[in-house]
Amino acid sequence: MTAPTTEFAARLLAWYDRHGRFDLPWQHPRTPYRVWLSEIMLQQTQVAVVIPYFQRFVTALPDLPALAHAPQDQVLALWSGLGYYARARNLHATAQHCMTHHGGALPRDLAALQALPGIGRSTAGAILSQAWNEPVPILDGNVKRVLCRVFGIEGWPGTPAVEKQLWALAERLLPQTRPADWTQAQMDFGATLCTRARPACPRCPLQDMCVAYRSNRIATLPTPRPSKALPVRDTWMLIIEDNAGRILLWRRPPTGVWAGLWSLPEHAEPAQAQTWAKRQLATDLATARALPPLEHQFSHFRLRIHPQRLACNGMASAIGDNPDLRWTPRDELPALGLPAPIRKLLQEPMP
Repeated sequence: MTAPTTEFAARLLAWYDRHGRFDLPWQHPRTPYRVWLSEIMLQQTQVAVVIPYFQRFVTALPDLPALAHAPQDQVLALWSGLGYYARARNLHATAQHCMTHHGGALPRDLAALQALPGIGRSTAGAILSQAWNEPVPILDGNVKRVLCRVFGIEGWPGTPAVEKQLWALAERLLPQTRPADWTQAQMDFGATLCTRARPACPRCPLQDMCVAYRSNRIATLPTPRPSKALPVRDTWMLIIEDNAGRILLWRRPPTGVWAGLWSLPEHAEPAQAQTWAKRQLATDLATARALPPLEHQFSHFRLRIHPQRLACNGMASAIGDNPDLRWTPRDELPALGLPAPIRKLLQEPMP
């Protein structure tokens, strides 16, 4: 490792003073709750996407007690469209845990923060440094990319050995002054200058230190994740509308993909969907209209949805007292947590 650590920090902070982002909504005011919420939202999601969701979320739930006491459906509805819904469920669970065990506030301790749902070591460090100005290192995707390039670190950063090496480096680079600015400087630098594609190397204050730049390896560092073909899963979803114009929704199980969200009744095979419709609603899928398939990609597989639209009239619309099924007027859909592709499917009225 050739770059002097103190020079690295000094240059990066000087760059931040001139080019950093100082107008992000969670910076004004910068409270522990707002910092925590923004850090969870920013996991695997870009700032430009997060900003409107953050503003809508804090308008509805402005502090930790409000989040803790909110119904899960409201939390998921506010999150709907951001993806990775486990983050929203973990937020809710953490808020409730803090009300019970931490006096209604986030704990100001690294180990205690890491013990909370959805908060790993890097997120805990970001919360401590930005909310309380504590000198704690972070290692998010932007930081990993910068360190791999500047210090010429080989190997996919997701492997334990490489990640351990990067954490050791992040700790050595940590300045003892301006911890909040240091955390934001690293994130801003990776997000706006040392980007994944087409980094702005001619404007980089670390150019002469950068091993990747000097050895013409900007495009190959960090080492990409080993690629593999994503499997495809097929599912048949039923868009059922009764004679009052309500849509039949099904609450998904508490674990797995889209856990706890309201979705559409679905089945792995058309025959299963037919059997369910007859048993549950006395409706025959022969009257259904097949819509074009819709694909949605997750991190580990691609989901191919085969939508089937059908009307369900009169007594056939009875669903009993099943708490996981509900007839929902279309004007109430925005208030529910729906996966993005399901919301897209329901935007068009029945033909």
